[in-house]
Amino acid sequence: MIEILGEMWGSDLLRRALITAAIVGISAPVMGTYLVQRRLTLLGDGIGHMALTGVAAGWLAASAAGATQQDQWAVPGAIIASVVGALLIEYLRARGKASGDVALALLFYGGIAGGVLLIGIAGGTTANLNAYLFGSISTVTTLDMWLSIGLAVIIFIVGIGLRPALFALCHDEEFAKASGMPVRVLSVVISVTAALTVAISMRVVGVLMVSALMVIPVATAQLVSRSFTATMRIAMIIGLVVAEAGLIITYMYDISPGAMIVTLAVGLYALVSIVRPVLVRSRVKDPHPTMDDELRGENCRKA
Repeated sequence: MIEILGEMWGSDLLRRALITAAIVGISAPVMGTYLVQRRLTLLGDGIGHMALTGVAAGWLAASAAGATQQDQWAVPGAIIASVVGALLIEYLRARGKASGDVALALLFYGGIAGGVLLIGIAGGTTANLNAYLFGSISTVTTLDMWLSIGLAVIIFIVGIGLRPALFALCHDEEFAKASGMPVRVLSVVISVTAALTVAISMRVVGVLMVSALMVIPVATAQLVSRSFTATMRIAMIIGLVVAEAGLIITYMYDISPGAMIVTLAVGLYALVSIVRPVLVRSRVKDPHPTMDDELRGENCRKA
Protein backbone atom coordinates (compact mmCIF):
# COMPACT_ATOMS: atom_id res chain seq x y z
CA MET A 1 0.00 0.00 0.00
CA ILE A 2 2.81 2.40 0.91
CA GLU A 3 4.60 1.58 -2.33
CA ILE A 4 1.45 2.31 -4.34
CA LEU A 5 0.99 5.62 -2.56
CA GLY A 6 4.61 6.45 -3.28
CA GLU A 7 4.11 5.74 -6.97
CA MET A 8 0.98 7.85 -7.09
CA TRP A 9 2.60 10.73 -5.20
CA GLY A 10 5.49 10.72 -7.68
CA SER A 11 3.14 11.67 -10.51
CA ASP A 12 1.99 15.30 -10.75
CA LEU A 13 -1.40 14.21 -12.07
CA LEU A 14 -2.02 11.62 -9.36
CA ARG A 15 -0.64 13.91 -6.65
CA ARG A 16 -3.29 16.47 -7.57
CA ALA A 17 -5.87 13.70 -7.59
CA LEU A 18 -4.87 12.52 -4.09
CA ILE A 19 -4.95 16.04 -2.68
CA THR A 20 -8.29 16.89 -4.30
CA ALA A 21 -9.85 13.59 -3.19
CA ALA A 22 -8.70 14.21 0.39
CA ILE A 23 -10.14 17.74 0.33
CA VAL A 24 -13.47 16.54 -1.02
CA GLY A 25 -13.63 13.56 1.34
CA ILE A 26 -13.14 15.76 4.40
CA SER A 27 -15.20 18.79 3.40
CA ALA A 28 -18.28 17.15 1.81
CA PRO A 29 -19.59 15.58 5.07
CA VAL A 30 -19.27 18.91 6.91
CA MET A 31 -22.25 20.45 5.15
CA GLY A 32 -23.79 17.03 4.63
CA THR A 33 -24.23 16.80 8.40
CA TYR A 34 -26.46 19.87 8.38
CA LEU A 35 -28.42 18.68 5.34
CA VAL A 36 -29.12 15.32 6.96
CA GLN A 37 -30.17 16.98 10.23
CA ARG A 38 -32.44 19.35 8.31
CA ARG A 39 -33.83 16.55 6.10
CA LEU A 40 -32.58 18.17 2.89
CA THR A 41 -30.50 15.25 1.68
CA LEU A 42 -31.57 15.79 -1.94
CA LEU A 43 -30.40 19.41 -1.96
CA GLY A 44 -26.96 18.31 -3.15
CA ASP A 45 -28.50 16.51 -6.11
CA GLY A 46 -30.57 19.52 -7.11
CA ILE A 47 -27.61 21.87 -6.90
CA GLY A 48 -25.46 19.32 -8.71
CA HIS A 49 -27.78 19.30 -11.69
CA MET A 50 -27.70 23.09 -11.72
CA ALA A 51 -23.89 22.91 -11.68
CA LEU A 52 -24.10 20.97 -14.94
CA THR A 53 -25.63 24.03 -16.57
CA GLY A 54 -22.74 26.05 -15.17
CA VAL A 55 -20.24 23.63 -16.68
CA ALA A 56 -21.83 24.00 -20.11
CA ALA A 57 -22.04 27.79 -19.67
CA GLY A 58 -18.31 27.78 -18.86
CA TRP A 59 -17.65 25.86 -22.07
CA LEU A 60 -19.72 28.35 -24.03
CA ALA A 61 -17.95 31.35 -22.47
CA ALA A 62 -14.52 29.83 -23.08
CA SER A 63 -15.38 29.15 -26.71
CA ALA A 64 -16.64 32.70 -27.20
CA ALA A 65 -13.48 34.11 -25.60
CA GLY A 66 -11.22 31.92 -27.73
CA ALA A 67 -9.66 30.17 -24.72
CA THR A 68 -6.97 27.57 -25.39
CA GLN A 69 -8.98 24.90 -23.57
CA GLN A 70 -12.74 24.81 -23.83
CA ASP A 71 -13.22 23.36 -20.36
CA GLN A 72 -10.91 25.68 -18.43
CA TRP A 73 -13.86 27.81 -17.28
CA ALA A 74 -16.08 24.83 -16.52
CA VAL A 75 -15.44 24.70 -12.76
CA PRO A 76 -15.83 28.49 -12.21
CA GLY A 77 -19.07 28.28 -14.22
CA ALA A 78 -20.24 25.40 -12.04
CA ILE A 79 -19.48 27.37 -8.88
CA ILE A 80 -21.53 30.36 -10.06
CA ALA A 81 -24.44 28.22 -11.26
CA SER A 82 -24.46 26.18 -8.01
CA VAL A 83 -24.65 29.30 -5.87
CA VAL A 84 -27.41 30.75 -8.07
CA GLY A 85 -29.32 27.48 -7.79
CA ALA A 86 -28.99 27.43 -4.00
CA LEU A 87 -30.23 31.01 -3.75
CA LEU A 88 -33.14 30.19 -6.06
CA ILE A 89 -34.21 27.29 -3.85
CA GLU A 90 -34.15 29.46 -0.75
CA TYR A 91 -36.07 32.22 -2.54
CA LEU A 92 -38.81 29.85 -3.68
CA ARG A 93 -39.09 28.30 -0.23
CA ALA A 94 -39.07 31.62 1.62
CA ARG A 95 -41.66 33.24 -0.65
CA GLY A 96 -43.88 30.19 -0.49
CA LYS A 97 -44.09 30.07 -4.27
CA ALA A 98 -43.02 26.45 -4.32
CA SER A 99 -42.38 23.75 -1.76
CA GLY A 100 -38.90 22.40 -1.20
CA ASP A 101 -39.64 19.32 -3.31
CA VAL A 102 -40.96 21.38 -6.22
CA ALA A 103 -37.97 23.74 -6.08
CA LEU A 104 -35.59 20.77 -6.17
CA ALA A 105 -37.49 19.22 -9.08
CA LEU A 106 -37.14 22.47 -11.03
CA LEU A 107 -33.38 22.36 -10.56
CA PHE A 108 -33.20 18.64 -11.38
CA TYR A 109 -34.87 18.95 -14.75
CA GLY A 110 -33.88 22.50 -15.62
CA GLY A 111 -30.23 21.83 -14.77
CA ILE A 112 -29.93 18.79 -17.01
CA ALA A 113 -31.83 20.44 -19.87
CA GLY A 114 -29.79 23.63 -19.60
CA GLY A 115 -26.52 21.71 -19.57
CA VAL A 116 -27.33 19.68 -22.67
CA LEU A 117 -28.65 22.73 -24.51
CA LEU A 118 -25.67 24.97 -23.76
CA ILE A 119 -23.04 22.32 -24.46
CA GLY A 120 -24.60 21.87 -27.90
CA ILE A 121 -24.50 25.62 -28.56
CA ALA A 122 -20.83 25.64 -27.48
CA GLY A 123 -20.05 23.09 -30.18
CA GLY A 124 -19.64 20.12 -27.87
CA THR A 125 -21.64 16.96 -27.28
CA THR A 126 -23.19 15.27 -24.29
CA ALA A 127 -20.06 13.07 -24.17
CA ASN A 128 -18.16 16.15 -22.98
CA LEU A 129 -20.39 16.23 -19.91
CA ASN A 130 -19.66 12.63 -18.87
CA ALA A 131 -16.60 13.59 -16.83
CA TYR A 132 -18.77 15.96 -14.81
CA LEU A 133 -21.73 13.62 -14.59
CA PHE A 134 -19.76 10.64 -13.26
CA GLY A 135 -16.49 12.21 -12.13
CA SER A 136 -13.08 12.10 -13.73
CA ILE A 137 -10.42 12.89 -11.20
CA SER A 138 -7.67 12.25 -13.74
CA THR A 139 -8.66 15.51 -15.45
CA VAL A 140 -8.15 17.64 -12.31
CA THR A 141 -5.94 20.60 -13.18
CA THR A 142 -3.74 22.67 -10.88
CA LEU A 143 -6.36 25.45 -11.00
CA ASP A 144 -9.08 22.97 -10.00
CA MET A 145 -6.97 21.79 -7.07
CA TRP A 146 -6.35 25.30 -5.75
CA LEU A 147 -10.01 26.22 -6.24
CA SER A 148 -10.93 23.15 -4.21
CA ILE A 149 -8.54 24.15 -1.43
CA GLY A 150 -9.89 27.71 -1.32
CA LEU A 151 -13.53 26.61 -1.29
CA ALA A 152 -12.80 23.95 1.34
CA VAL A 153 -11.40 26.66 3.63
CA ILE A 154 -14.68 28.58 3.27
CA ILE A 155 -16.66 25.42 3.98
CA PHE A 156 -14.68 24.73 7.16
CA ILE A 157 -15.00 28.32 8.36
CA VAL A 158 -18.77 28.26 7.89
CA GLY A 159 -19.52 24.65 8.81
CA ILE A 160 -17.32 24.52 11.91
CA GLY A 161 -17.12 28.19 12.91
CA LEU A 162 -20.90 28.68 12.84
CA ARG A 163 -21.73 25.20 14.15
CA PRO A 164 -23.75 26.24 17.26
CA ALA A 165 -26.03 28.57 15.29
CA LEU A 166 -26.39 26.24 12.30
CA PHE A 167 -27.09 23.28 14.57
CA ALA A 168 -29.82 25.20 16.39
CA LEU A 169 -31.42 26.09 13.06
CA CYS A 170 -31.30 22.54 11.70
CA HIS A 171 -32.45 20.94 14.94
CA ASP A 172 -35.40 23.25 15.68
CA GLU A 173 -36.11 26.16 13.34
CA GLU A 174 -38.94 27.49 15.52
CA PHE A 175 -36.64 27.57 18.54
CA ALA A 176 -34.01 29.40 16.46
CA LYS A 177 -36.59 32.03 15.47
CA ALA A 178 -37.74 32.44 19.06
CA SER A 179 -34.11 32.92 20.11
CA GLY A 180 -33.75 35.84 17.72
CA MET A 181 -31.41 34.10 15.30
CA PRO A 182 -31.34 35.32 11.67
CA VAL A 183 -32.99 32.14 10.40
CA ARG A 184 -33.32 33.25 6.78
CA VAL A 185 -29.69 34.34 6.58
CA LEU A 186 -28.49 31.11 8.16
CA SER A 187 -30.62 29.07 5.74
CA VAL A 188 -29.02 30.89 2.82
CA VAL A 189 -25.57 30.29 4.31
CA ILE A 190 -26.23 26.55 4.53
CA SER A 191 -27.53 26.37 0.96
CA VAL A 192 -24.71 28.46 -0.54
CA THR A 193 -22.03 26.54 1.34
CA ALA A 194 -23.62 23.29 0.19
CA ALA A 195 -23.41 24.65 -3.35
CA LEU A 196 -19.68 25.25 -2.90
CA THR A 197 -19.35 21.69 -1.61
CA VAL A 198 -21.05 20.37 -4.73
CA ALA A 199 -18.73 22.42 -6.94
CA ILE A 200 -15.54 21.02 -5.42
CA SER A 201 -16.89 17.45 -5.27
CA MET A 202 -17.99 17.43 -8.91
CA ARG A 203 -14.60 16.46 -10.34
CA VAL A 204 -14.21 13.55 -7.93
CA VAL A 205 -17.58 11.77 -7.88
CA GLY A 206 -19.62 13.62 -10.51
CA VAL A 207 -22.82 15.61 -10.14
CA LEU A 208 -24.98 12.48 -10.23
CA MET A 209 -23.31 11.06 -7.11
CA VAL A 210 -22.07 14.13 -5.29
CA SER A 211 -24.91 14.02 -2.79
CA ALA A 212 -23.89 10.48 -1.81
CA LEU A 213 -20.50 11.66 -0.54
CA MET A 214 -22.22 14.39 1.45
CA VAL A 215 -24.88 12.16 2.99
CA ILE A 216 -23.70 8.53 3.30
CA PRO A 217 -20.67 9.20 5.57
CA VAL A 218 -22.97 11.20 7.84
CA ALA A 219 -25.57 8.43 7.88
CA THR A 220 -22.83 5.94 8.76
CA ALA A 221 -21.48 8.16 11.53
CA GLN A 222 -24.95 8.51 13.03
CA LEU A 223 -25.05 4.76 13.56
CA VAL A 224 -22.16 4.93 16.03
CA SER A 225 -22.60 8.39 17.55
CA ARG A 226 -25.46 10.33 19.08
CA SER A 227 -23.58 13.61 19.39
CA PHE A 228 -23.87 16.11 16.56
CA THR A 229 -20.23 17.18 16.86
CA ALA A 230 -18.97 13.60 17.02
CA THR A 231 -21.13 12.70 14.02
CA MET A 232 -19.52 15.43 11.94
CA ARG A 233 -16.00 14.42 12.97
CA ILE A 234 -16.54 10.72 12.28
CA ALA A 235 -18.21 11.52 8.94
CA MET A 236 -15.19 13.61 7.91
CA ILE A 237 -12.87 10.69 8.70
CA ILE A 238 -15.10 8.28 6.78
CA GLY A 239 -15.22 10.65 3.81
CA LEU A 240 -11.44 10.92 3.75
CA VAL A 241 -10.92 7.16 4.00
CA VAL A 242 -13.39 6.18 1.27
CA ALA A 243 -12.19 8.96 -1.08
CA GLU A 244 -8.53 7.99 -0.80
CA ALA A 245 -9.23 4.24 -0.80
CA GLY A 246 -11.44 4.58 -3.87
CA LEU A 247 -8.74 6.50 -5.70
CA ILE A 248 -6.07 3.92 -4.83
CA ILE A 249 -8.28 1.05 -6.01
CA THR A 250 -9.00 2.78 -9.31
CA TYR A 251 -5.26 3.31 -9.75
CA MET A 252 -4.79 -0.46 -9.61
CA TYR A 253 -7.91 -1.34 -11.60
CA ASP A 254 -9.65 0.41 -14.48
CA ILE A 255 -12.79 1.48 -12.58
CA SER A 256 -14.60 4.81 -12.34
CA PRO A 257 -13.23 6.68 -9.28
CA GLY A 258 -16.59 8.29 -8.44
CA ALA A 259 -18.47 5.01 -8.60
CA MET A 260 -15.81 3.24 -6.54
CA ILE A 261 -15.81 5.91 -3.83
CA VAL A 262 -19.60 5.86 -3.49
CA THR A 263 -19.65 2.04 -3.51
CA LEU A 264 -17.13 1.96 -0.66
CA ALA A 265 -19.23 4.46 1.28
CA VAL A 266 -22.38 2.38 0.79
CA GLY A 267 -20.52 -0.82 1.69
CA LEU A 268 -19.18 0.73 4.88
CA TYR A 269 -22.68 1.87 5.82
CA ALA A 270 -23.98 -1.67 5.30
CA LEU A 271 -21.13 -3.14 7.38
CA VAL A 272 -21.68 -0.73 10.27
CA SER A 273 -25.43 -1.44 10.14
CA ILE A 274 -24.72 -5.15 10.58
CA VAL A 275 -22.40 -4.74 13.56
CA ARG A 276 -24.42 -1.91 15.11
CA PRO A 277 -26.15 -4.09 17.76
CA VAL A 278 -22.76 -4.80 19.33
CA LEU A 279 -21.88 -1.11 19.28
CA VAL A 280 -25.23 -0.17 20.83
CA ARG A 281 -24.71 -2.60 23.72
CA SER A 282 -21.29 -1.13 24.46
CA ARG A 283 -22.69 2.41 24.24
CA VAL A 284 -25.35 1.60 26.87
CA LYS A 285 -22.54 0.92 29.35
CA ASP A 286 -20.88 4.28 28.53
CA PRO A 287 -23.58 6.66 27.24
CA HIS A 288 -22.69 9.77 25.24
CA PRO A 289 -24.70 13.01 25.10
CA THR A 290 -27.48 13.07 22.55
CA MET A 291 -28.13 15.87 20.08
CA ASP A 292 -30.85 17.15 22.40
CA ASP A 293 -28.35 17.19 25.27
CA GLU A 294 -25.93 19.16 23.13
CA LEU A 295 -28.58 21.72 22.21
CA ARG A 296 -29.58 22.12 25.85
CA GLY A 297 -25.92 22.66 26.70
CA GLU A 298 -25.67 25.41 24.09
CA ASN A 299 -28.80 27.05 25.51
CA CYS A 300 -27.43 26.92 29.05
CA ARG A 301 -24.16 28.50 27.98
CA LYS A 302 -26.03 31.29 26.19
CA ALA A 303 -28.23 31.83 29.20
